[in-house]
Amino acid sequence: MRVRRLHRLLAVLVLLGAAAPAGLAQPASLLEDPIFEEQAKRGLGFLYNMQFTEAENVFDGLAAQHPDHPAAAFLRALVPWWRILADLSDTSHDEAFYDAMTVVVRRADRRLRRDRTDPDALFFKGAALAFRARLRANRRDYLRAAFDASAAKDYVLDVARRDPDNADYQFGKGVYDYYAATLREDHPRFRPLLSLFARGDRERGLRLLEHTFQEGTYLQAEAAYQLALLHYLHERDYDAALRYTHWLRYYYPDNAFFHALEGRIQAHFGHYDEADAIFRAVLLRHALRRSGYNDATAEQALYFLARNAMIRRDYDGALAHLYRLQQIAERREEVSAFQVLGRLRQGMAFDARGEREAAVRRYEQVLALPDRSGAHDRARRYLQTPYRG
Repeated sequence: MRVRRLHRLLAVLVLLGAAAPAGLAQPASLLEDPIFEEQAKRGLGFLYNMQFTEAENVFDGLAAQHPDHPAAAFLRALVPWWRILADLSDTSHDEAFYDAMTVVVRRADRRLRRDRTDPDALFFKGAALAFRARLRANRRDYLRAAFDASAAKDYVLDVARRDPDNADYQFGKGVYDYYAATLREDHPRFRPLLSLFARGDRERGLRLLEHTFQEGTYLQAEAAYQLALLHYLHERDYDAALRYTHWLRYYYPDNAFFHALEGRIQAHFGHYDEADAIFRAVLLRHALRRSGYNDATAEQALYFLARNAMIRRDYDGALAHLYRLQQIAERREEVSAFQVLGRLRQGMAFDARGEREAAVRRYEQVLALPDRSGAHDRARRYLQTPYRG
């Protein structure tokens, strides 16, 4: 629980970087070049549809045209980032991601040595540090994540202050405003630590993100994704969460990440039939080996199908999904959260059917696996007191 709270606290800063590059106010900015903009948006379209090879080809071309600019290097770094997002338990792309973001920082630093107010350099250095902080937080490297996040905050907020009319730049400030305010409201124990940072404003944060979504040049997708998450997890607004998710699904129909998010939102708000239909479609795409629909995505879909079945007290159906999840998990090297939670739910389903010995074996297996999402605490609790459904 303490780790999850720390991870959420870091989100105040690290989520600032979850964005594609933004347009800049000065005419000399590369991002105001219409040819660069056209190619960058084309590459981002491939990226968000998880067509990684096509995205790499576009971004490599831009990097060849602009070998010293951090913008082109940043776009290239987004490819390993999205490969990581497709399966956070897989660390095989981490080194490539860190190396790529280091290149961005170095190119930005060279520009800042010539001009400390260079907006391209300020923005992309802040974005690179924030992305790096996000991954380090996901990998539980909290000390280095905090250093990167603190530095990223300064750069991102500085850019927003220098050009308040730029809708893309307001994305970072919008995320900061929302999370800084939300954590103060929801976690009073963190207020002494949060006093080190500027106060946020929940409503202003939502307005700024909506402005980016409506008027931004490069950041519509990122703003839509953040708004979907905020309305799903914090505002508890089903209609708003789905509105932004449907926009993402319409423009990026091949993005497995957004596809699964739609199913999770439906399940979270109790629309289990709709969620099941979505997760079955995810599994079909996985079976067809569609790009991005990897084993991690299939594990997630099977877990939620099992969870929904248990809510209906269909324990046989839940176990069928959980056995398929286990089969997929056993052929992977990484231990995912859904693998651990799936084993936990096997125990819960056996307990609900009155098969205590089988349930106890599953709970003990959970304790032998790495702890994920509080699974160990729940397994210990059910070892003491059987789950009754």
